[in-house]
Amino acid sequence: MKRILIAAALACAAGGQALAADLPPPVAPPPRAPATYVPAAPLFSWTGFYLGLNGGYDFGTMSPSAAATAAGAGTNFSTSGFLIGGTLGANYQMGGFVIGLEGDGDYNSLKGTLNNANANSFTSDWLATLRGRAGWAWDRILFYGTGGAAFAPAHIAGVTLGFAGGNTTMTGWTAGAGIEAALTPNWTAKIEYLYVDFPSPSIAGRSFQDTENVIRLGVNYKFGW
Repeated sequence: MKRILIAAALACAAGGQALAADLPPPVAPPPRAPATYVPAAPLFSWTGFYLGLNGGYDFGTMSPSAAATAAGAGTNFSTSGFLIGGTLGANYQMGGFVIGLEGDGDYNSLKGTLNNANANSFTSDWLATLRGRAGWAWDRILFYGTGGAAFAPAHIAGVTLGFAGGNTTMTGWTAGAGIEAALTPNWTAKIEYLYVDFPSPSIAGRSFQDTENVIRLGVNYKFGW
């Protein structure tokens, strides 16, 4: 009986081996798809020349000197107006630090009137600045400070106590700050504030001080180099 069982077991084992030999080899698992590499978006570069448009609001104070006041020019009075114009500039970026030079020329409707019997008035119909800029960029956002020279005309009208008014071109300084954002690889938009001080323009021998606050928006088109 033992011999019969042993023989049966050997036969089954041999049959299993033969059957296994006849079966096709196991199918290899499909190759794993390579991981897709998505490159990081390049950081925005602020380096380059740019042209733009700007516009905003200008308000301030015209302060006649003591001699001008004695001549009938009145005391301090407020001025205000809207401005619009063009911008030309260039930036250079080193890491996150950005430096640049910017100039602009704007039409300005700045005016003010002292409501007294002499009806003295002040008008200034353009404003130009030439400024350095320096700031720090976080990719597409640039925070900057700016400062430089400012130029504008002044016209004083009103015949008062021998002071007939007149015209002059004022030269002064300006300083301010702003935020600029890159909208596309070439277009940027900004909002900025400038304080402008013309400390001692003189008309007909009478001196004045004109201070202005400029708040404006701008868009620029950047050309890389």
